[in-house]
Amino acid sequence: MSIQFHEETGIFSLTTENTLYQIRADASGVLLHLYYGKKTDTDMSYLIRYTDRGFSGNPHELAGNRGFSLDTLPQEYAGSGVGDYRLPAVQVISPNGSRSVDLRYAGHEITAGRKPLPGLPFVRESRETETLTITLRDRVIGLEVQLKYHVFPGQDVIVRSARLVNAGDEPLLLEKAASACVDFPYGRFDVIHFHGRHCMERIPERLPLPRGMVSFGSRRGMSSHHSNPFVILCGRGATEDFGDCYGCMLMYSGGHLEEMEVDQAGSTRLVSGIQPDGFSWTLNAGEAFQTPEVLLSYSAEGLNGLSRQYHDIIRQQVIAPRWQQGARPVLINSWEAAYFDFDAEKILRFARTAKELGIEMLVLDDGWFGKRDNDNSGLGDWKVNERKLGCSMKELSDQIHALGLQFGLWFEPEMVNEDSDLYRAHPDWALTDPDRSPTLGRNQLVLDMSRQEVVDYLFDAMCAVLDSARIEYVKWDFNRSICNCYSHALPASRQGEAAHRFMLGTYQLLDRLLTRYPDLLIEGCSGGGGRFDAGMLYYCPQIWCSDDTDAIERLEIQRGTSYGYPVSTMGAHVSASPNHQTGRLTPLRTRGIVAQSGTFGYELNPEGQSESEREEIRQQIADYHRYADLIAQGNYYRLNELDDGGDFVAWMFAARDGREALVNLVISHVRANGPFPFVKLRGLKPDARYRLEGGEQVFSGAALMNGGFSFPLTRGDYPAHQLHFTEI
Repeated sequence: MSIQFHEETGIFSLTTENTLYQIRADASGVLLHLYYGKKTDTDMSYLIRYTDRGFSGNPHELAGNRGFSLDTLPQEYAGSGVGDYRLPAVQVISPNGSRSVDLRYAGHEITAGRKPLPGLPFVRESRETETLTITLRDRVIGLEVQLKYHVFPGQDVIVRSARLVNAGDEPLLLEKAASACVDFPYGRFDVIHFHGRHCMERIPERLPLPRGMVSFGSRRGMSSHHSNPFVILCGRGATEDFGDCYGCMLMYSGGHLEEMEVDQAGSTRLVSGIQPDGFSWTLNAGEAFQTPEVLLSYSAEGLNGLSRQYHDIIRQQVIAPRWQQGARPVLINSWEAAYFDFDAEKILRFARTAKELGIEMLVLDDGWFGKRDNDNSGLGDWKVNERKLGCSMKELSDQIHALGLQFGLWFEPEMVNEDSDLYRAHPDWALTDPDRSPTLGRNQLVLDMSRQEVVDYLFDAMCAVLDSARIEYVKWDFNRSICNCYSHALPASRQGEAAHRFMLGTYQLLDRLLTRYPDLLIEGCSGGGGRFDAGMLYYCPQIWCSDDTDAIERLEIQRGTSYGYPVSTMGAHVSASPNHQTGRLTPLRTRGIVAQSGTFGYELNPEGQSESEREEIRQQIADYHRYADLIAQGNYYRLNELDDGGDFVAWMFAARDGREALVNLVISHVRANGPFPFVKLRGLKPDARYRLEGGEQVFSGAALMNGGFSFPLTRGDYPAHQLHFTEI
């Protein structure tokens, strides 16, 4: 049993292979957080201390006990307005205008397995999964909070969410409904968050948590390029391979907020959930609101250890079973090869050359539909522009398949141009403020996905295209942030629901399409990595990592992404040199090695390559197929520390049984007469013997992990090394 309730002590113990999470409802019904960390076999309630701290009030029923205060105790889901002055997990306006929420224990249930979340992505159950539901109740306003804990023992992950129910007789107004609240009464932490911008996403930044409040999040109606919904709290001395690390990953693709507060006594509170700015939700009597899930994980083996736990849970329980095993097709995308300037004959020329190189799929990007020769018109009109193509989509698809390639298409379902038949017919289907001119992004507006008729239209329009031809892949783009978030279908009093209802509509559309086309591979995209989150990964097993295809920039982008997400989810392509975003010249070998640490493909004109480059591309594809299982399923290790200031980036994949390893190193700064690049390998068997492919020298696993490996000095721009070790 991974969940146990101890009747004598009232303690809930949630155990995974290596961790323990303990909770207890005290005599007054306050649900206390006792411990989260390395597994012990002890009642951890001895860690709770009571003292009288000035200006920390006491519940009325405990008058006289000045050592008991909600302001100083570690809680499992903090209310608001009743004496805890730290970050709340929930905020509610009751019928009389009060904002007080006082939650007390009202019961629990332990069950095998787990139930799906209606309308939301969720972590799929494993054979070991158990669920704890703890009900908290505010007896005055009738609010019930059902805290859900799903335990995944083998992956060392605990999944949390909250279901808020109006069990009273009058409406309640939610203004904040976090998915999880975790208190750490002891310890000093650094926080690692993942900031960025378009074309430079998920850049890790490590900061010591100061006294007071720190927050990261997105108000953009999307998880965003700018702040990923994933944070790490780690001990001040934690490294890639040693030390305490706690991860908190929100499984949601809309606006989000991650908050941390270090209080007067040095305890740390972490709260994660939907962005509360602009959010409100009316709960009528008997209605419920379900929050997205949060994936919590702890590792005593540093940041690499924490990452591997997230990689495992995402590969095994988030990604759809259809895509958990087996290499995905090596594709070529038409965007950087042609942009909007193409017809069927040009695409077929690309396809013929791509087939000769060993590429397995051609993806036709933006520009195949409606009036769409640039990005100023046509979005929403999902009808094939046969005049531009010179043929039907079926004829194009049939010819591509006749060459032995699969075929994919680009869509941007949630967007509309003012210059489109759809907008002219239904201007109220866009999110626009009725009293203002709308703000444009990429000269487009956002469709109101909260409206069922909009979701139905998109489903029918996309199905008409997908049914008309043989299409195995969809690239699903989302090329602007949301503002003017006003739904013409909601009353004024419920406009605060529009942003979340938008995400529910998007999830519904994805779910309906995948139900109808279960073998369809959908790659998520939002100007690259603007919606790279666990919520989208539930539907899309891979996400275009960034619109920046520069291999040297991708070193930083893909490394930052790897802290929470496996490389099997990272869309990564070899693009042209000079690169279209930076103008940088980078060797084809380097571009290939970087892109192989992802889903792998090409983003260039295949006809523009020399014969020697074509031969190198053939070899890259052959190598990728040879290493595909190791890359997609192996244990991933970053071999540099985040802040080591070195002149190279190194990472590796080790087979789970330790029988082989693939080591990659890219030199970002070649120095005259510089030091030898040097790394220590990970994940090998100490007593095993390994041969480096291409040579006769044999190394012990202990030597490679403890003594390390040095690389020869190299010259030129951005050289790269790839080493394959196999056990003999």
